[in-house]
Amino acid sequence: MPYVLIIHDVDAYPTWKTIFDDAAGMRKQAGEIRFQLLRHETDANRIVHFSEWVSIEKARRFFESPELIEIRRKAGVIAPEFHYLNEIEQGLL
Repeated sequence: MPYVLIIHDVDAYPTWKTIFDDAAGMRKQAGEIRFQLLRHETDANRIVHFSEWVSIEKARRFFESPELIEIRRKAGVIAPEFHYLNEIEQGLL
């Protein structure tokens, strides 16, 4: 299964979250299947977006599109760090 891990700082979480939520349909149409949001324990504006995608190619095309770059700018995203990942194993303990 392909995943994307994005670590980034935002100017203000409430503003970013509104724009993130507004883009849900766009993300789904682009191939995002599910996501998790995580917040740094001591910095409310340091966000991790972990998501499952139908393919790495679709995820990369979406995240690197001029439209999404502009959306990130409007959302106050600072220096996003993208990791495109393929699952090799999972389990429960």
